[in-house]
Amino acid sequence: MTFEALLMNIMAARSDKKRDAGMKIPDDVRYIEGLSYATDPKYHTLDICYPASCDVSGAGTQEEGAKKVLPVIISFHGGGYVYGSTKIYKFYCADLAKRGFCVINFNYRLAPKYKYPAPLEDLSAVIDHLIANRNAYPMDLSNVFLLGDSAGAQLASQYAVIDSNPAYRAIMGFRKKDITIRAVGLNCGMYDLKDRVAKSGPKGVMRDYLGSDPDKYGEQLDVLRFITSDFPPAYLFSAEGDFLKDACEPMAQLLRERGVECESKIYGDKSTGHVFHVNVRLAVASEANDDETAFFRKYIKDEE
Repeated sequence: MTFEALLMNIMAARSDKKRDAGMKIPDDVRYIEGLSYATDPKYHTLDICYPASCDVSGAGTQEEGAKKVLPVIISFHGGGYVYGSTKIYKFYCADLAKRGFCVINFNYRLAPKYKYPAPLEDLSAVIDHLIANRNAYPMDLSNVFLLGDSAGAQLASQYAVIDSNPAYRAIMGFRKKDITIRAVGLNCGMYDLKDRVAKSGPKGVMRDYLGSDPDKYGEQLDVLRFITSDFPPAYLFSAEGDFLKDACEPMAQLLRERGVECESKIYGDKSTGHVFHVNVRLAVASEANDDETAFFRKYIKDEE
């Protein structure tokens, strides 16, 4: 692990522990932890949460005219490809669930032990798991939303390109899933993977993720070139104090130029920092999460 990655792990862990001190899952949210979705016992686990009023025994059924399934949000956690877990996103995901969603909070394999494209492969496995277990939980898989923050936003945007562009999907060696990603939420992220690799030094986090020879991946890293009008509608946000703030509007503008429905917003002031929205105690976090989930609701469609 590079020094940059090690320092990120130490500082982020300290900050996240302080942020979540004393937090508990709300009584009105059912939170199920540690479900296996693939083979690695450490990384291939996920949590599912949803409003407690939505009894899982009614999943996939109709009762007195009320649907027991909910639109699904899959959350791609951040952490610079080298840090992060379901544990540090559980209260954020539970807070999203209170807004009427079934939220999937998943672990994925981290660098430097696991290299690119391990996180994308793991999201693919998560989706396969959800499809195979669609009746076990109150999930409406005809309405799936994908969001991520920081590195998770880059990963979510890349997966959206894989899902929406057959040419890029073939380059990546993925297959099309039997779901539709209705919209994406891209939060406090960086998106130009090719540019970030070019600017990253030999001791930077990108080397932990991509290895010593990222050029071997060729056009796979030129993700933005493959965005088309079929990319899902997108809500992008950042914060005035976010060190990745300057990546937000260029990505939003690129999406609009490619014919993608897109909204973007910068929240707070200079004291509002990176991934502020995960701290659900903050009023500005509630504002951002309300806005993003409201954007998602515009794209909820009747089951196909």
